[in-house]
Amino acid sequence: MNMVNFKGQAVLPIGLGTWHMGDEPQHRATEIAALRSGIQTGTELGTLAIDTAEMYGEGRSETLVGGEAIQPVERQKLYLISKVYPWNASEDLLPKSLDASLNRLGVDYLDLYLLHWTGNIPLAETVLAMQRAQKAGKIRHWGVSNFDTSDMQELWQVPDGDQCVTNEVLYNLGGSRGGIEYDLVPWLQAHQLPVIAYSPVAQGDSLGNDLTADPLLNEIAAAHHVSVFQLLLAWVIRNGETLAIPQSSSADHVQNNLAAAKLELTADEWQLIQAKYPTPTRKQPLDVL
Repeated sequence: MNMVNFKGQAVLPIGLGTWHMGDEPQHRATEIAALRSGIQTGTELGTLAIDTAEMYGEGRSETLVGGEAIQPVERQKLYLISKVYPWNASEDLLPKSLDASLNRLGVDYLDLYLLHWTGNIPLAETVLAMQRAQKAGKIRHWGVSNFDTSDMQELWQVPDGDQCVTNEVLYNLGGSRGGIEYDLVPWLQAHQLPVIAYSPVAQGDSLGNDLTADPLLNEIAAAHHVSVFQLLLAWVIRNGETLAIPQSSSADHVQNNLAAAKLELTADEWQLIQAKYPTPTRKQPLDVL
């Protein structure tokens, strides 16, 4: 199993996403059980990433994670990620958003704090606020989310912009990969920045691509006694430089997701997938959900 390196911190390549978790009170117990199941299994294997944001349920996701799910776990076994709204990413407001996230999560610091997407506040001001939060010990590192190549290039022109450690983007085998693989992933690799992939499993035809019905993917998955969803997760993390954060409210699904990190395909199988789903040859807009 390849770990993903975030500035010296080795993290399991598959973590726990929490988008939409905490939205429905009637699902709370099931969601907490799913998170605890994943945390128990994941932390036995290494440092487990949990990804959330102030946007998710306007803080309800952070409360769900921090209020109950992570309480019995040693803090150093978790790699906690949260995100700030673009309009809260100013010199004055970012510290307040960060403190609110820390309070909801019940922790003293975040391992990683991300600007959720580009906004109207100057990047230089956001970077300054991030750097101050890091110096204050409230975050270990900071990064961005939903940044295209041009956004990353702009960030690198800002003082201390090169202290960014990652970019979280929509990334999976379906949908428009041109926004990711054509030039963004090569740029990130050249600057030694790992990718965080949200929605790494393109379910159904939500992205215009029902991969679960693909005969080739089903054949390869069956040969390894796994689901197509597990195969899709294995594809996302195949290069050892991507952290996938699938969301699931089912304990069984969470276990299957984590197990996908151990899936090893043959060179021929990878080549078959590559032939059917080749790397894009032209730039496309970055997909965002």
